[in-house]
Amino acid sequence: MANRLPEVIATSEAQTEVATEHGPVHAEPELFGMAPFQIVALAMLVLVLIMLWKRVPGMVTRGIDGKIAAIRQHLDEARALRAEAEALRAEYAARIAGAEKDTEAMLANARTEADDILAKAEADGKAMVARRERMATDKIAAAEREAIESVRNRAVTAATAASRRLIAEKHGEDADRALADKVIAGL
Repeated sequence: MANRLPEVIATSEAQTEVATEHGPVHAEPELFGMAPFQIVALAMLVLVLIMLWKRVPGMVTRGIDGKIAAIRQHLDEARALRAEAEALRAEYAARIAGAEKDTEAMLANARTEADDILAKAEADGKAMVARRERMATDKIAAAEREAIESVRNRAVTAATAASRRLIAEKHGEDADRALADKVIAGL
């Protein structure tokens, strides 16, 4: 197939070349006696007039204004969200700082309480040791008193038994009478 143009666009050689004094000139296509640039200008003018008649610039402007309003709304929402996020960040930073202070205070309080408990435990331990020493001393003293009492009772019992025996051996009825008379006379 040869490079042939369709018949609609093709022109005959007679139409394409026009002889002038300066040489051959190609003939431009025409429509209703107008050159191509005039046809394009007329088409553009008709298009602009139709667009003005249908109020296309207003629609385009309204569409652009709508987009601008939507973008502004999104920007405002983004600013509000950012401000809210900053406020939350500041609040949480304050909470963290407060929690750190609370933690330090709790730690100091726990140390103080631990020191107090330790001091109280030491004091209670010393008091308990002293109480137990006192109880042991009291038990020892009671045991000593009991032992002394027991020794005395045995000594008294032994002395009484020995005195009875001695009295029974050395004193008779006559000695008892003389002793009783002597006691009565002394009164």
